[in-house]
Amino acid sequence: MERRVRTRLGDGGLVEMTPSEIRADLVAGSELGARRAKATPLTDAEIDHLVDTFASEAKFSAVDMGDEVVLSFDGSGNLDSGTRVDELYSYQSHRGADMLELFGIDYSYKAIKTILPWEAQWMKTAQLNLIAPLQYGAMPDLGRYSMPDGPIPNWSELMPLGRIDEAREAQMAAVEHAVADMVYVADGMWEAGADGLDFDTAGAAGDADLLAALTAIEQIKGKYPDCGIELGMAGECTLGMHGELTYHGKRLAGMWPKDQMKVAQEAGVTIFGPAVNVNTTKSVAWNVARACALIKPCMEEAEIPIHPNVGMGVGGVPMSPYPPVDAVSRVSRALVDILKVDGL
Repeated sequence: MERRVRTRLGDGGLVEMTPSEIRADLVAGSELGARRAKATPLTDAEIDHLVDTFASEAKFSAVDMGDEVVLSFDGSGNLDSGTRVDELYSYQSHRGADMLELFGIDYSYKAIKTILPWEAQWMKTAQLNLIAPLQYGAMPDLGRYSMPDGPIPNWSELMPLGRIDEAREAQMAAVEHAVADMVYVADGMWEAGADGLDFDTAGAAGDADLLAALTAIEQIKGKYPDCGIELGMAGECTLGMHGELTYHGKRLAGMWPKDQMKVAQEAGVTIFGPAVNVNTTKSVAWNVARACALIKPCMEEAEIPIHPNVGMGVGGVPMSPYPPVDAVSRVSRALVDILKVDGL
């Protein structure tokens, strides 16, 4: 009788599977990801390696010595205890962070614009107390510009009414506002001493959201060539909420990680973070194999560092407020061993 090992589902739930069942999930996830990305599935050797990783009884799994990668963080330095600088210091000194990020609790460039002097002072104070590179991060968050919170008609309300042209016009008006706000915040943060900027969860509101981020990044890099830019995606496929938007002639709707990475490079991004959403009903092994197959074509053509998103519910990490370490460590190791990513 084949042994059973404890592993996880995409929601963090503990389950038991045989090595054969784990292999079957790995193959299925890989094949599905490959079909979506129009790429080849993981090789037999790669599947074998992942079986060894996920069928292990070890509580924690890790890469071999010498294969460690850079750890960049979005949203580090929260307000769990002390000041934000205290928290950033703990990330730097105790949690193994190689890059840090200062952020406002309302994680949106639109909101940060209203408190920029306050945030810029925190950036200056933090830079005086830290050694690791420190960037400032927030979301493009295009939806914030639609009514009732913003000045633009809500395209999600217009589209069901068949008012497609008006919905598209509204999105483009929102892009203009978002770009101006992101560049404005970048000006203040660069003056305050930020080492870079993070545009997190880009594309969350669809292709117009991604266009806003790319346009702002291009403008910022034109003004500050030495500014580091990290772009983290919202999902593996860019939703076509507008459907006809392009960046440098490339249609944004329907882009998978490889093409997302290419337009990011063109815009001036220095670290790209592909995101692959987790299916909570499938095993972590299935989710990791799917993520690897989707991101692999991106790795093959990238000219900039690639840091896949491995937060809650992305990259194979379970969708749980406190993802279990046995799952997180295996996900991290899989992405490093199989894809040779530059960081996480």
